[in-house]
Amino acid sequence: MDRRKFFASTGLSAAGLLVSKSLFGFDPQSSRAQPAVNGQPPKYDIVREMLKYPKIDAHVHCDLGNGNLEAQKKFAEILLDYAERFNIRKLVLSKPVTRLIKGIPDASPEAFIEHNNIILGLMKLHPDRITGSFTFNPIHLKASLEEIKRCVDQGMVGAKTYYQTKISDPSFYPIVEKMIDLKMIIHTHAETQLGVGGYRMKYNGNKPKNVSIPEDFVAIAARYPEAMFQHAHIGGGGDWEYMCKALKNSPNVYVDTSGSNNEEHMIDFALEQLGEDRLLFGSDNCYYQSVGKVLASNLTEVQRKKLFFDNFNNILKKGGNHVD
Repeated sequence: MDRRKFFASTGLSAAGLLVSKSLFGFDPQSSRAQPAVNGQPPKYDIVREMLKYPKIDAHVHCDLGNGNLEAQKKFAEILLDYAERFNIRKLVLSKPVTRLIKGIPDASPEAFIEHNNIILGLMKLHPDRITGSFTFNPIHLKASLEEIKRCVDQGMVGAKTYYQTKISDPSFYPIVEKMIDLKMIIHTHAETQLGVGGYRMKYNGNKPKNVSIPEDFVAIAARYPEAMFQHAHIGGGGDWEYMCKALKNSPNVYVDTSGSNNEEHMIDFALEQLGEDRLLFGSDNCYYQSVGKVLASNLTEVQRKKLFFDNFNNILKKGGNHVD
């Protein structure tokens, strides 16, 4: 089923961006396939299809713009509601430092420690459903290594960074080596501008110089083939075809399919370029789009199960943090 037929048959729309209990206010036990009528095949039951697959959300955030723990607790309740509705077994929650100071992301240790404390607080409230990825800035090496130890000791399972520092910057090398020892993945925000007429722009328009692009992942992955890297949100906007092509020969770089962009054949193209073992399900807080694009793809049952759950669970298993 292609994407157009998918949306036509299910009635989903861009309204899925909004938190709506009425749209998906269903009883999972009551969802059953429709019987054939007058020789016609049964209607496609999207709820039943979606619930077939347990999921791990490998890219999800709490409220990025809010430092108040009480507000974060309320936001977490919304995420937990989505998790229940979409059969998401585990939310890998992160809060990278996105606050800008004169146009530059806050790079201070105080900022990343504060953000990690919020994730740790939510993990303690909901240990069965929420785990966490810690953030840091490798420019502050001592503080970052201390923070990684503190967060791992309290149950966090990986790293999530923004664009304070490129993933290929030499300051990352000691951190990558530490993550290899921990057998944990490094998840980094990434972008690739769209080109025009076959020309791919080189970040010459309102893009921070430290944003990681696919070439940065290729470089660090080649230097540390035993490490694991997660290239964020191919559905987050930008040239996802270029992203996939650039990462094709970097087997230790995984790609999460999150984001609100749903161009046709995105998932099928990523599968073709990267293979079925390197695709990870993530929402980036856009659940209808992120689940829908997978269900609308041509993946087999086995491939969907891998993308939704098994691939990231196998990564977690290396560090002893897998979901039972």
